[in-house]
Amino acid sequence: MKKSIDELLGSPYWIVDILPSQVPEGSPGQYFAVEKYYLQVDALAGIKQKHIDLVLKLNCYRDLSIDEETCVNPPPARIADEMRHRYVCLLTDGAMIVSEPDNTYLTVFNPDPSLLDLLKTLAVGEGLYVWKPAS
Repeated sequence: MKKSIDELLGSPYWIVDILPSQVPEGSPGQYFAVEKYYLQVDALAGIKQKHIDLVLKLNCYRDLSIDEETCVNPPPARIADEMRHRYVCLLTDGAMIVSEPDNTYLTVFNPDPSLLDLLKTLAVGEGLYVWKPAS
């Protein structure tokens, strides 16, 4: 039985990010200033394009659906448009990738080891990193 979006939101998750790991609380440096910079429209558009490219490449290997629609493998232009303009849940093989138009990261819920390995490989090609948040 397929898991619902609500069930997947409660499952273990990984982050696909521009940073190689979670920045520890109290870390030296200027995380919030850098984050503010990357959230500017031009910088964020470049990051979102990396997210879209990763998801489209993933779709070459895995079926994807948007939210809980019955349409499997919608046209790539639709996937890209949805990711640019709204909160979207991309479902694939019992896992879910959450994309928000104003975030510098993707969240991947319930990935199996094969999907996680594939995501890590694809992320490298986009200059992104996959990591598990501290519990």
